[in-house]
Amino acid sequence: MADFKNTIEKILKSVDVEINGSRPWDLQVHDERFYSRVLSGGSLAFGESYMDGWWDCKALDQLSEKLLSGHLDKQVRASNPSFFLVLIRAWLLNPQSKKRAYIVGEKHYDVGNDLFSLMLDERMNYSCGYWRNAENLNQAQINKLDLICRKMHLRPGMNVLEIGCGWGGFAKYAAENYGVSVHGVTISEQQAIFAQDSCEGLNVSIELKDYRELNGQYDSIVSVGMFEHVGYKNYKKYMEVVHRCLKEDGLFLLHTIGRNNSRHATEPWVNKYIFPNGMTPSVQQIGTASEGLFVVEDWHNFGQDYDATLMSWNKNFQNNFDKLKDLYDDRFKRMWEYYLLMCAGTFRSRRNQLWQLVMSKGGLKGGYTYKNNPRFD
Repeated sequence: MADFKNTIEKILKSVDVEINGSRPWDLQVHDERFYSRVLSGGSLAFGESYMDGWWDCKALDQLSEKLLSGHLDKQVRASNPSFFLVLIRAWLLNPQSKKRAYIVGEKHYDVGNDLFSLMLDERMNYSCGYWRNAENLNQAQINKLDLICRKMHLRPGMNVLEIGCGWGGFAKYAAENYGVSVHGVTISEQQAIFAQDSCEGLNVSIELKDYRELNGQYDSIVSVGMFEHVGYKNYKKYMEVVHRCLKEDGLFLLHTIGRNNSRHATEPWVNKYIFPNGMTPSVQQIGTASEGLFVVEDWHNFGQDYDATLMSWNKNFQNNFDKLKDLYDDRFKRMWEYYLLMCAGTFRSRRNQLWQLVMSKGGLKGGYTYKNNPRFD
């Protein structure tokens, strides 16, 4: 056991993290089995042992930043056979196939509207806010929604398709403020029900449908925080669906988390507990999928804003958990805070990005720009 502890201590010390240290990012270990468990189970065991109360940390977000800035995750992958099993399955199978498309909706997005309504902003946006000139989460999400509308050149009377409509935040905002009609699709039953109620009376339709089943023609297409569930084997198909549904002079806006290098499997703990079958794309993977179909008119990175968004979500979650105690136990609470705060560290360390791409079919003559709004720019 002492050898296991010494090994972990040495690894963590290389990124300025101590066991039972006094700083916010230091680990406080409560169970000596932690060391052997992590050495044999890697990042999955690291997260599960936190869920089980084997260790604590005052600032998980700062710990995550330390670990990722020091590239400790790469050391774990290199020494952990379970990661390679995940990688092999991703190569041999299609975890995001049409048959499996609804799993993430059932496992994550349908966990409970009560949880998300207490954690998210007033409009129930479950994606990165745009924090320029914003002092709180609600304003940051309004900024993001308006930025998208302006980037897409929305005008009254336009027909917009939203692939992955969530709880209807964008659809409602665009219909109310830009006079467009929106058809949104989602793979979450709970999201669909909420969005339908939220957008009642507006020129908005919501449907429970996989993106591969889409047809019809739209003036503009937007996808916010959904591409992370598509999977690298389906990126080209996704782009082909968007291409066939977008009018010749239309614009497509893709809002997605991105990573700095190409991978074919996601982190094991996140895959098991948060986003089953998810994965974040790289620049190369998006470029390969869109090549021959689209011209990239604009590529905007504001990944640093996801750090602030996740920290706000966690603050709301912690402040409101007493209202959720009858529905979720302490292990769920530890799982959820681990997810939110460790993810914040991935953006703070710049290991993850947040991209908004604007694409056209043949390139806009004279070039692309979007209408400025001095409130948000």
